[in-house]
Amino acid sequence: MQRRSILALALGVAFAAPFAHAQNDKVLRLSTTTSTENSGLLAYLLPSFEAKTGMQVKVISVGTGKALELGKNGDVDVTLVHARQLEDKFVAEGWGIDRRDVMYNDFIVVGPTGDPARIKGDADVIDAFRKIAAAKVKFISRGDNSGTDVMEKGYWQQAGTKPGGTNYVSAGLGMGEVLNMAAEIKGYTLTDRATYGAYKAKTGLAILVEGDKRMFNPYGIIAVNPEKHKGINYKGAKQLIEWMTSPEGQAKIAAFKPAGEQLFFPSAK
Repeated sequence: MQRRSILALALGVAFAAPFAHAQNDKVLRLSTTTSTENSGLLAYLLPSFEAKTGMQVKVISVGTGKALELGKNGDVDVTLVHARQLEDKFVAEGWGIDRRDVMYNDFIVVGPTGDPARIKGDADVIDAFRKIAAAKVKFISRGDNSGTDVMEKGYWQQAGTKPGGTNYVSAGLGMGEVLNMAAEIKGYTLTDRATYGAYKAKTGLAILVEGDKRMFNPYGIIAVNPEKHKGINYKGAKQLIEWMTSPEGQAKIAAFKPAGEQLFFPSAK
């Protein structure tokens, strides 16, 4: 009796394993930045992809550094991020393959409408950062190794200064939460335009610096290398990459205009 039970269990596992694998082929794990999630872009895009492929996309929204780390650990199948230096390192080390340009938007500096640092209209982001430091006002940093955080740290390095003491707040939070915090304490922050657009009405923060070419913000999509981790849904990752960079996917990105404003611009080649 005991032997029959063990045999039945073994057979059950043998038959269940391929079925479980087939089920997993219909689930795609995507790590991405808070900007693509908070802006509403993914909620707008992914249903079309899911309907076309019959696949379910599970989204993990974090900073770029963490999104790539999830790929490195094999916890996701594909990643959509915006920090080219980190992306290139991820690919060069063999963790990711098939990287493609997808879209771009830009960074902006936002803050209280009263603008105590007097940076409104400044066309030079580095000069604006120096003024913020000199004015001894609050600046809220993402502090989470996201693409935005990496860019912001680079600006302070180029400026040769940054706010001192409690005037520099390293939040360790996503972009939407940082915008809310900046509004509460009447501080400044660097944000992508898309997330700002989604939170503008809630925060009342004003766009103070924009248009500097150093604030260009490109996004790339990368499949996790299946040779690094067994069980990666590389087929699904490839399908998402192809769809996002296809004429259909690129047109959907361009058509995403909450409140009538285009927030992302297609850039697939």
